[in-house]
Order: sequence, then structure tokens, then C-alpha cells
Amino acid sequence: MYEYRSTAIVLDAEPVGEADTRFSLFTERFGRIVVRGKSARKITSKLTPHLQIGDVASVRIVEKNGMRIADALKERRLPHAPSDLRALNHLIHDAERDNELWNTLTGAAYHWRVVLALLGWDPAHASCSQCAKRPCAFVIGTQEFVCAAHTPARTSMETNASKLEPGAVISMG
Repeated sequence: MYEYRSTAIVLDAEPVGEADTRFSLFTERFGRIVVRGKSARKITSKLTPHLQIGDVASVRIVEKNGMRIADALKERRLPHAPSDLRALNHLIHDAERDNELWNTLTGAAYHWRVVLALLGWDPAHASCSQCAKRPCAFVIGTQEFVCAAHTPARTSMETNASKLEPGAVISMG
């Protein structure tokens, strides 16, 4: 059994089975990891209050029959919208540590243009995939930049559901 400790941002949480939760975390030391929270949805769970989307928490993860979260202690809450963090969860690769992205997310200078540039999609050097005009949005599903004329009709990300719409778009306005 291996044990890991790090500070993490909760990017997403989805129910698994009757009482478990699968958490997507962006950790300072290990990058993005997906861990299981055993019985995290039970009313007596001590994990749930510390692992809400947007929380920064000190976590202890054990690797035994998969990655499981053993302990969590909330340090603070980030001002980012849960839908933004869910979208980011779809763009980050597993187990890739990124200090610049960590500093951007935990700092005050968070903006989608900066985040996309750090992830390799620099809007400053991009053009609309349909007409080569200046882009105003990024389509997550196709990973393309689009201008206002070619932005899909469904432009908002769901804020209440844990899944993104297939055509979810990040506005860079």
C-alpha cells in the first residue's frame, strides 16, 4: 500500500455506486488524478464537506486496489465557477504536473485565455477553424477555436449537472 499527500483543487465529483464518489483532483505534486471516495455520499461522511467542486484541500491518497482518498481537509474555496472547473477537467491530462497552471488557478489572475495558452491552445495565435477570423470561443468537444458567427447555438456549460454538454463552449470575451 502506497500513500501520497498533496494539496489539491477539486475539479469534479460524480456519484459511483450507491454511496461512493469519484473525485477528479488537480494536485500540486501529481497533476490531475482521479480517486474514489469510499462512502463519500453517506450522511455521516467526513470527506464530503472538504471536497466540494472549487475547494482547495490537503489530501491523503492511498493506493490499494485503486486510488482512494483517505483524508481531506479544506483549506479554502476558489472563486471559479464549478462549470469552469468541470471544463478544465476535460482539458487536463492525467498525472501531468504543471506548476504554472497550479499557480494560475490558485492565484488571482485566472482567465480562460491564460489557461488555454498554458495548456497549449494559445488564443493569441489562433483563428476560427471555419473562416480564419479572430476567435471568441473555444469548443471543448472538438478542441477548436471559433468566431462569433460559428459559435454553436448551445454556448453555455451546465452549472448544475456534473457532465458537460457535448458542444460546451468556453467564451473568451
